[in-house]
Amino acid sequence: MTERATERLTGGIERVTFHSPESGFCVLRVKVRGERDLVTVIGAAASVTPGEYLEAEGWWVNDREHGLQFKAVDLRVIPPRTLEGMERYLGSGMVKGIGPHFARKLVGAFGEGVFDVIQDHPERLLELEGIGPKRQKRVTDAWAEQKAIREIMVFLQSHGVGTARAVRIYKTYGDAALELVRTNPYRLALDIRGIGFKTADTIAGRLGIPRDSLIRAQAGVRHLLQEIAGEGHCAAWHDSLAEQASRLLEIPAPVIEQAIQAEIAEGNLTAEPIQDRPALLLTPLQRAELGIARNLYRLQRDPPPWGTIDSAKALPWAETQTGIAFSDSQRCAIGAAVTGKVTIITGGPGVGKTTVVNSILRIVRAKGVRVLLCAPTGRAAKRLSESTGQEASTIHRLLEFDPQIMGFRRDQYSPLETDLLVVDEVSMVDLVLMNQLLRAVPTQAALLLVGDVDQLPSVGPGAVLADLIASEQLATLRLTEIFRQATASRIVVNAHRINAGRLPEEPVGAPSDSDFYLIRCETPEAIHERLLRVITQRIPRRFGLDPVRDVQVLTPMNRGGLGSRALNLALQEVLNPAAQPRIERFGWAYAPGDKVIQLTNNYDKDVFNGDIGRIRSIDAEEGVLTIDFDGRPVDYEAGELDEVALAYATSVHKAQGSEYPAVVIPLADQHYGLLQRNLLYTAVTRGKRLVVLIAQPRALAMAVRRTGSSQRLTKLQERVREAVLG
Repeated sequence: MTERATERLTGGIERVTFHSPESGFCVLRVKVRGERDLVTVIGAAASVTPGEYLEAEGWWVNDREHGLQFKAVDLRVIPPRTLEGMERYLGSGMVKGIGPHFARKLVGAFGEGVFDVIQDHPERLLELEGIGPKRQKRVTDAWAEQKAIREIMVFLQSHGVGTARAVRIYKTYGDAALELVRTNPYRLALDIRGIGFKTADTIAGRLGIPRDSLIRAQAGVRHLLQEIAGEGHCAAWHDSLAEQASRLLEIPAPVIEQAIQAEIAEGNLTAEPIQDRPALLLTPLQRAELGIARNLYRLQRDPPPWGTIDSAKALPWAETQTGIAFSDSQRCAIGAAVTGKVTIITGGPGVGKTTVVNSILRIVRAKGVRVLLCAPTGRAAKRLSESTGQEASTIHRLLEFDPQIMGFRRDQYSPLETDLLVVDEVSMVDLVLMNQLLRAVPTQAALLLVGDVDQLPSVGPGAVLADLIASEQLATLRLTEIFRQATASRIVVNAHRINAGRLPEEPVGAPSDSDFYLIRCETPEAIHERLLRVITQRIPRRFGLDPVRDVQVLTPMNRGGLGSRALNLALQEVLNPAAQPRIERFGWAYAPGDKVIQLTNNYDKDVFNGDIGRIRSIDAEEGVLTIDFDGRPVDYEAGELDEVALAYATSVHKAQGSEYPAVVIPLADQHYGLLQRNLLYTAVTRGKRLVVLIAQPRALAMAVRRTGSSQRLTKLQERVREAVLG
């Protein structure tokens, strides 16, 4: 093949039509001298802002769909040279504190020297009306940070990586960022959220680190185990992990084994047998499993703090107080909880878990004991509070997480002040959080764990509730009887049918009386079309529900035409098309009124993974977006928006612990890898007043039929048995 001749193109960037922070791919509209119309340039840049000046090398292509374009193989972006470009650059929002209005004022006052003034003579900013020391400092600090970030971006780009994670690298490492990355680029994968092993490995290769080096083998082994933990497992079989690492990294097996032993010696990994087979665990997960087992044993040793309760007298008293006649299974559950120390209550919707918990609380409160209630998410805590009439908090708030120390203030040295701790939605609680919680429960206190073991396990590692039940060392009561009033709900009936491996029933008689609808479609395209119609027309008209506030789409996966990303873009277009102003960051466009979801725990902002809010306002001048989370406004800078995503549609996993007035669930053959009974069961049980299931028949049948293939590898069962039995 002969090398293609290239030419050079320069000009000012008028508009950024598209930019992917992950890959750096961008589509730009550029004003080129001598050209009457704007030129379309496609290429890759780590960061690109309107007003900047572009120098590109490449060739012209005539795209069948988009017409004439300049395809850049080398694209460099430099600060603008014209006054107009400088104004657009400063007003783009890239520097917090400078919006379009202030940018115009700055350029008008200082002309072509405006960049030098901000960087070298910031005191001159005080000459402008409306600028005080506070705003001056914000502008100069933001400018200095942008300069440092841009240096990091140039460094990453020069090593073949386009990324929008430079802000996080700078905030994590500060001025030492470049030196730390050059010394050990693999630390990026461990320290910076959003940068994976492949990105770090690419940088390492460019820096000349040998592909068969021990540092690369160690990083690769730990990366693999972290990926496995990301899928929910607490461990991996030693032989399969070593084989997988050797194959993935293309490193000889002896070097991989040496890397494993080095990671064990450094305390990053722990080697232990599980069911007599050699396994490897990330050390923090091994310690969390041990901690849970030891703390449960500690709590079980003593009698309950309220002394002896005669359940033969307490149960009739509670029935009189509540006006409810308990079922046999409810009587057993209440009796076990008021006479025991650690109790698990599990069961599906409509089986009376709330009645049981309220009756237990009524009985023990009569003894004057202190009670604390908690749940893993804000929404679950709110539901628990509403159902019990007592304040409930998230586990993080209960344990008083302190972002300054990145740890909990409540622990074994500063335990919770309670005689009974009730934890709801325990199926959602992962291994690490459960360990932190149990550490803080005082030895004299009793513990009541409530949850539905048939739902999806936690997003984080472990299957805590399932493992504790399977250990057979804790008093476990399973409620199975569906109460008469609950059988009127087709949501409840069909949830139990699905959990039993049977297809859901469709409404009999007048369909308008039902709270559950099954719509069969033959193709994914038909599902997509019907879903949009159901959300925008049928649900609002028939049920009077708001399509943004009250309706939640729950889909099995993020990718694909029926994944959360594609559905979010489609729903945003029909539900919030014209809202202004708009801001684009990290592959999403946001506007006031959009529904968004928090993707990670942010302890500084007191918002957590899975929290859903609505965008209240966007300040283009300040580069700040305000999101309303259950009536509480939270501000985000533009560079922090990779923590959120649109939430018209979310994955089923993200919906755990939440309830919504209406849930719409698309199920298609393209979801094949994730079609599981517990996933569908979890999705259906999220609906409070209405569930609409839009499915290809084969996909629905597959989801109902498939179980057990995603069992997680843990050692918690064994550890609990060993701790209790000695």
